[in-house]
Amino acid sequence: MKALETLERVAGKVAPGPLPSFIEAHILMALETISLRAVGRARLSTILGLGEGVTRTLIRHLKAEGLIEVSRLGITLSESGRRVLEEIRSKISSGLKVPKSPLTVGTHNVAVLVKGASKPVRYGVEQRDAAIKVGAEGATTLIFKDNRLVLPGVDEEALQDVESIYRILISNLKPEENDVIIIGSAKDERTAELAAKTAALKLTKCSLEE
Repeated sequence: MKALETLERVAGKVAPGPLPSFIEAHILMALETISLRAVGRARLSTILGLGEGVTRTLIRHLKAEGLIEVSRLGITLSESGRRVLEEIRSKISSGLKVPKSPLTVGTHNVAVLVKGASKPVRYGVEQRDAAIKVGAEGATTLIFKDNRLVLPGVDEEALQDVESIYRILISNLKPEENDVIIIGSAKDERTAELAAKTAALKLTKCSLEE
């Protein structure tokens, strides 16, 4: 998947000096933000939770890859940037805020859908660990199987006692057979989203390698 390779390049070291202090999920969130409207560096820094110096480096990497255009009006996506984002969106949904429930482990929770990625999921441990690594409290992984959302490795319906959460996930993310929903949980919404998308990107890579 060329779009994932592009994210890896942007996150990689492209010049002498230390590795950049941002990860692929930051880049995805940046592309999503810029796709909505032109933004300035300070605004992007605030949205991503990165320092202005780190954001400046991120913008430089995005521009070097041809994903954005920078003008007096702000930062906008180039046609190449839109194609990369569209390709990622074909596999990973945008983030969906969901309420705290017995199923989640944090105050703030953001869910993303990963298309057709159930095969490499074992017990959800890899997704949880990916979330914790970026500062979240954890992640909950659900698989859509036989028209139900089930916990991996258990094969029992996960949301039978939280019908409202089930309706939110089904109506907004519209999962199909073998899709995966990852809910990142953290003390703030931005970290919850970063966690969900970090785990989703990792799972997508694994599913493509299967």
